[in-house]
Amino acid sequence: MLKRKEVTGIDMQFVYPDVTLTVSQPHAAALLATVRDRLAQRQGFALATINLDHLVKLRGDASFRRAYAAQDLVVADGNPIVWLSRMARRPVQRVAGSDMVLPLARLAAQAGVPVALVGSTAAALSSAAVTLQAEVPGLQIPLTLAPAMGFDPDGPEAADILRQLDEAGIGLALLALGAPKQERLAARGRALAPQVGFASIGAGLDFLAGTQRRAPVWVQQIAMEWAWRMMTNPKRLIPRYWACLKLLPLEALRALRMR
Repeated sequence: MLKRKEVTGIDMQFVYPDVTLTVSQPHAAALLATVRDRLAQRQGFALATINLDHLVKLRGDASFRRAYAAQDLVVADGNPIVWLSRMARRPVQRVAGSDMVLPLARLAAQAGVPVALVGSTAAALSSAAVTLQAEVPGLQIPLTLAPAMGFDPDGPEAADILRQLDEAGIGLALLALGAPKQERLAARGRALAPQVGFASIGAGLDFLAGTQRRAPVWVQQIAMEWAWRMMTNPKRLIPRYWACLKLLPLEALRALRMR
């Protein structure tokens, strides 16, 4: 049986009336090569990891769409995004934000640029910093910043965080604030702290700190990490995944039209 030919060299896109969002980094190797160059040249960036939950939020949140449009680098974080890209014959590979924490930290250490951890709780950030520095010799983490409850990425506390990152000469800021706050802070940071690389990595720091437990590798390999997470926090995640499930048929139709 002949295999369907997949189009290469064409970016996977999500089109909205006011903006078109592109998965610009098709796999982890491309992402890390780009980040390595940016860190070496002290060029800032904003990295977002798009998933199906983000697509739900993007449909109803114009400010989130604007923040996403300001991201320099976007990868597919989530198997549904990978499946949609294959349906569109614009295939990309999954690049989970939490999987990128250590590789990004290693690049920062190699480039000799300091790293900041932003988000979660003070205790979790402290524990994550210890783990990162044990795993990555020579890694500098001069700042760990846990915003107050109700943090507003457009408010004065966010401006102060961005000022601290800029003044400390931070090269890489790992943002663990959840969507859409982390992407909105990164977008604002591109203007207020242009030499900082912002990477939105969700629960990545909590996994390192041990305050959240990630699904076992075998669960990840069979694309059932979402079910594992849902069982650990059903009250919060069942409504989220139901919204994702309802959106999936529409996104599948869009992907088919992109052929």
